[in-house]
Amino acid sequence: MSTLRLIRSYPLAVQVLLVNQLGVNTGFYLLIPYLAGYLGHDLGLSAAVVGVILGVRNLSQQGLFLVGGTAADRLGARHVIIAGCALRAAGFGLFAFGSSVPVLLGASVLSGLAGALFNPAVRAYLAQEAGDRRAEAFSLFNVFANTGMLLGPLLGSALLLVNFRLSAVVAAVIFALLTVAQVLVLPPHRVERSENSVLTDWRGVLSDRRFLAFTAALTGMFALQNQLYLVLPVHAERFTGSPAAVSAIFLVSTAASLLLQVRITARFAERWSRGRSIATGLALMGGSFTVTSVAASVVPGTAPTSAGEALLRLTPVLVTAFGLSVGVMLAQPFVYELIPAFGGTALSGTYFGVFYLASGLTAAAGNALIGWATDLAAPGLPWLPSALCVLIGLTSALAVLTVHRRTGIGPRPEESACATS
Repeated sequence: MSTLRLIRSYPLAVQVLLVNQLGVNTGFYLLIPYLAGYLGHDLGLSAAVVGVILGVRNLSQQGLFLVGGTAADRLGARHVIIAGCALRAAGFGLFAFGSSVPVLLGASVLSGLAGALFNPAVRAYLAQEAGDRRAEAFSLFNVFANTGMLLGPLLGSALLLVNFRLSAVVAAVIFALLTVAQVLVLPPHRVERSENSVLTDWRGVLSDRRFLAFTAALTGMFALQNQLYLVLPVHAERFTGSPAAVSAIFLVSTAASLLLQVRITARFAERWSRGRSIATGLALMGGSFTVTSVAASVVPGTAPTSAGEALLRLTPVLVTAFGLSVGVMLAQPFVYELIPAFGGTALSGTYFGVFYLASGLTAAAGNALIGWATDLAAPGLPWLPSALCVLIGLTSALAVLTVHRRTGIGPRPEESACATS
């Protein structure tokens, strides 16, 4: 009930964006996790072609975040959010009804471009509407996003019992309905455009040393968040011998978010500095992998002989998933709170775009490094991937503390005051 009251205390625009994020993640995750299987098995495409199609979607999104953020600043975040959801509906519709490689590539481009548009725009809009309650608003945003991440695969697996095309149609319909809802309900607001050219604004953001130091210090957060999809599933399947055990990771992560996110943000927003909260969250994200690192060294490579033994073996993975989720809950709302303060209303989308571009590149590099460690680990060093995650988290936490103690994490106080005035 307290969470419901908190939601109602925000303006209508914030409430709409929260529901929008629930729908966005539900629609995305009911289709994308099953796309590779559909392309390879149902359509009979080669692994190379499947990789290209999936890679084009990721490149279209990660590579165009800066363009999407700038579009939000120049055209208005509301228009960009609507355009992004409409493009995602079109892209997913093409996945439903197209089977040729050119059409599938077009679907990937549209789907990726959609994410590049609405991800920075939604956060810039939310930051502006939430005012000085940004941290709480982004904590609620995480709750709705994580709920969608749980509902999407569950709905997708049920629809997949019929066929993939039905899943794609349902996903497209969800985004179409979100588009209509935003047109009808999402309030417009005044656009405060920068007086400079786009290139001048980009140069300004990319030469903002405090922002670049802030972003660089957070590379561990980008890399570790993705381990819900790489290291932890690998450990879960190895420990239990069953791919079905992976679903428990996301159940624990989502349940933790629903129960704890708002409370954690409210508690630490008043008691700790932003730098201390973010650094502690990063340290917890990395430190939680100590559990799976130790477990990987002692769990035998043979399959469990009973359900009880399988659950016991899975416990270290779930403990790590819980610790990782709590670390994200502690750090991420305060990170999102600080980003728009660097550039104010006129450039908040651009700053979010640069931040997301950096996060995408870092996550890809982190996955490549940890994936290499995973290959190297089998069979002699099973603890290595988790140990690398511990090192990444602690190094990033130390970097945040260093920046915080030397210059203060986030913009200078006078810059923040000017940005919000």
